[in-house]
Parts: sequence; structure tokens; C-alpha cells
Amino acid sequence: MSRTEAPPDATGTAVVSTSKAAARIRAAAVEAFAENGYGGTTTRDIAARLGLSPAAMYPHYKSKEELLYAISYEGHQRCIEVLTEADPTGESPTVRLRSVVGAFAGWHATHHARGRVVQYELTALSPEHYRTVIGLRRDVSRIVKRIVRAGAEDGSFVVPDIEGVNLAINSLCVDVCRWFPSGGLTDPDAVAELYGELALRLAGAR
Repeated sequence: MSRTEAPPDATGTAVVSTSKAAARIRAAAVEAFAENGYGGTTTRDIAARLGLSPAAMYPHYKSKEELLYAISYEGHQRCIEVLTEADPTGESPTVRLRSVVGAFAGWHATHHARGRVVQYELTALSPEHYRTVIGLRRDVSRIVKRIVRAGAEDGSFVVPDIEGVNLAINSLCVDVCRWFPSGGLTDPDAVAELYGELALRLAGAR
């Protein structure tokens, strides 16, 4: 079975397989990792969810860590796409921040199981894979930071600390996947609306 994969990472190494079989393996691994944690899951557990033998996974992913890397890489790339698509660059920083943060929080609510794996299992990655994923994570953070900085510069926001506010906003959005759904918040759209408003308050929107 071929390992047709895309896109390559910064080193030219293929990461995310485009085959349907590999996608099914990643989906099963997300479920297993989200339920039992990376450390509490074996490749046999993942294979069993698909009615496969562990050996059937090998042509696609040679190790559990390689599988986690593909999931983490794909998840962070998707976050970048979601935030970029949600950013109405021609609008005011206020409109942009509400839209981008709403999309970021909403994604973590809609995909909370995947989000928990992508955001909270990073330390299980190899040092090389960890560095690659952290680079993507910084790219996500920069999207929000650019908007906060733009608002501070044009007077839309009264920001005491751009770095600190950016960190707070990103942390709030990422943490959604840890608790969603909970209490009265069971609708991703409601989370998106709430967090868009919270971001404006954190940024000191006028």
C-alpha cells in the first residue's frame, strides 16, 4: 500500500496521508487518545476500533508517535486555515478580533475530542516533531497577535500588554476543547459568540 502524503513539513518530510485508510486510522486514534490519553492507548487499541490487526496500520504509520504527529500537524494546520479564512482583513481590528477568536473557540468546541489530542498531547512527540508542531502553534498565535497589535496601534484597543493579552486569548480558546460541552454551553456557535466578546474585553476594545 502506498504512503501518498501531503503536505510536507519544513524539512520536506511527508506528514499527513491523503489515503482514506490513513484518514480512518487517524480518526480512530483521535477517539482513543481523547478517551484514554496517548500514554494509555496502544496501537492494538486503535487497530481494534477499525477491526484491523496492528500490522495493517504499519504501511501508513510506523509507530504510535508518528500517528500522533500526523494528527497534531493536521490539527494545527487546520487551525491556521480556520483563522485565516475567518479574518476579514479589510475590516476594523474590532471586527477582525471578534471573528477570528470566535472561529478559533468555535473550532475547539466543534472538534473538542480532536482538540484535546492536538493541544494536550504535544509532550509525547519526539523532539524533532515537537519543534515542528510548536512552529505551527506559533503561527496560530501570530494571527491573533497581529490583530491585537493593529488595534493597539490605531486606538481601537487599549492594551496594557500585547504579548500578555495575546497569550490570554489563545489560552482561553485552546482550553475550550478541555471542558466542552459543559453547563449551559453546549452549542459551538454560542461559544464562538461568547469568546469573541471576551476577546474584545481582554483587548480593551473602545
